[in-house]
Amino acid sequence: MNALKRISVTILTKDSQKYIGECLKALDSFDEVLILDNGSRDRTLEIARRFSNVRILEHPFIGFGPMKNLAAQKAKNDWILSVDSDEVLTPELLKALERLKLKASDTVYAIDRLNHYRGRPVRCCGWYPDRVLRLYNRKAVAFNDASVHESLELPPHTRTERLEGILLHYPFDDVASLIEKMQRYSTLYAQASSQSASPAKAFFRALFAFVKHYFFQRGFLCGYPGLLISVSNANGVFYKYMKRYEALRESRR
Repeated sequence: MNALKRISVTILTKDSQKYIGECLKALDSFDEVLILDNGSRDRTLEIARRFSNVRILEHPFIGFGPMKNLAAQKAKNDWILSVDSDEVLTPELLKALERLKLKASDTVYAIDRLNHYRGRPVRCCGWYPDRVLRLYNRKAVAFNDASVHESLELPPHTRTERLEGILLHYPFDDVASLIEKMQRYSTLYAQASSQSASPAKAFFRALFAFVKHYFFQRGFLCGYPGLLISVSNANGVFYKYMKRYEALRESRR
């Protein structure tokens, strides 16, 4: 049997109209694509309904990890391919998925993701190769409960295999989208984190983040996108710790 008939693709959406059509078009061969929407007000769901293999569910946002687990639970198949609404499978990746045997439920498959800024690939700042674990069997593996920066929790003795092909990712179209995501993610971190925080910790963690992305991960080789991404990453680190610091001060009053 074609492996694509045994895989359910799960996607979280909210106001994802820009790339959802291209994303779903690349998934047209799969048995099921399940969209779990968190209150879209644009044309996301209108576009999604044009695809015959798409099933749409709606649910309030409860954190990225719990949302992805809920989507997996609602899917028809045990094998789950978790895809973001701004990601697009390449033909090479699709062929690699078609050839899979999908016999061992304790195997998790990794995919190399190529991130873009303003539609152009970025191969610095740690953005490539950005290897992500995305194909798994829900009977053996699930996401953690993190509200942001969620990841698959791998039981002992889990095997990982890398798939051929690339997953194209279009997370940022301009400076405004970088700032918007930084604001949203830093707030989620501050709300969910149990870590201590201080202005000094925020400053030095942010400084290290900039040095890491701009120098160690060669952001300086990518021109202004490398500088922009490195500064944005550092700002995200600084503000998530400052928001956490203020939340802790408020809780002590």
